[in-house]
Amino acid sequence: MPPGQDDRFVPQDGSPDSVGRESMRSSDIFGSTAFASTIFDAPLSVGRHANAATEVFDVCHVGVVLRAVLFVTLVVAVAVMFAAGGFNSWLMLAAIGVAVSLPGVLFWLLSACVLKAPLGRLPLAGQWGAAAALGAVGGMFGWMLGFITGLEFFGARHYLASAIAGAVLAATIFQWLRLRAQARLPADTTAKLAELQSRIRPHFLFNTLNTALSLVRLDPARAEGVLEDLAELFRVALTNTGEAVSLSDEVELAQRYLAIEQIRFGSRLQVSWELDPDAGAARMPPLLLQPLVENAVHHGVEPAADGGTIRIRTRVKLGRAVVSIANTVSAQPSKPGSGIALRNVRERLRLMHDVASQFDAQQDGNIFRVQIVVPL
Repeated sequence: MPPGQDDRFVPQDGSPDSVGRESMRSSDIFGSTAFASTIFDAPLSVGRHANAATEVFDVCHVGVVLRAVLFVTLVVAVAVMFAAGGFNSWLMLAAIGVAVSLPGVLFWLLSACVLKAPLGRLPLAGQWGAAAALGAVGGMFGWMLGFITGLEFFGARHYLASAIAGAVLAATIFQWLRLRAQARLPADTTAKLAELQSRIRPHFLFNTLNTALSLVRLDPARAEGVLEDLAELFRVALTNTGEAVSLSDEVELAQRYLAIEQIRFGSRLQVSWELDPDAGAARMPPLLLQPLVENAVHHGVEPAADGGTIRIRTRVKLGRAVVSIANTVSAQPSKPGSGIALRNVRERLRLMHDVASQFDAQQDGNIFRVQIVVPL
């Protein structure tokens, strides 16, 4: 939400007590507890290595397309210098070269995007061959456009040169994509380890267990609900969920966490949900929202004597999903954090969506707001 709008909100979900009672047994809503293999059962990067080959051909991102188009445009602009007699001649030849080469580049990117799964299963030599072959076809496609329109340098004898040029450019882009995918492996692994450290704070576990113990004799049913919510939260949090999850899954995990904290804080924690179902299909890195929600509780609600309010909003704007997490800030500041969670969220969004995502965190008066924008 833009800073100009009034974010000094009040809860819209009813009284705090009713919210607390409804969240006592959120396991009834989210399903029964079941344990699966966790991330500690195998090296953390195994899943990422298994998907590395597929990610080489994962060019369905605005950032990759823009970089590939810019690269080919620069190559064409430099190459036509050898045939240009002056600036005006160079400008005309460059325009012609870009006009016939860009369709071939877009053809290669579209083919790699559509066929990324089968191409990723090929051995490395097969991937190189497929990338070069698609590039040759793209080059031939560009040559055909020039030949049909009767442009200079696109005569019948130039088809082989166009195919070779397309194959060479495609091989160059493929090598860049390979290096990019390899660079993502250690960065993503480090980010996920940091995210685990910021997400599963020991004090949260201890406080939750103490809450359950205090309820064992007074209200066994509520104690059981707390432990079921905790088990479900850790099952989801520690299970290797793969490359991407939906926004609706992330919201569900945040609801599990807040259901536990609602029992501990009672009326001091007030939560408002404003969810747009159309935004739930957006894809994002797994376990992204929960650390942000935990930060809101840890730094916004816990230090305040009167507690605080957290509002989570999702909506669709201009074909993109917008997620906003806002919390009140106490006049008594909490212990400054390390910023790991915020840096990690920013980095993981950049790794997955590149320039197609946005991340913003700022404080406006007594409201701290985090906003995430991802493509639908």
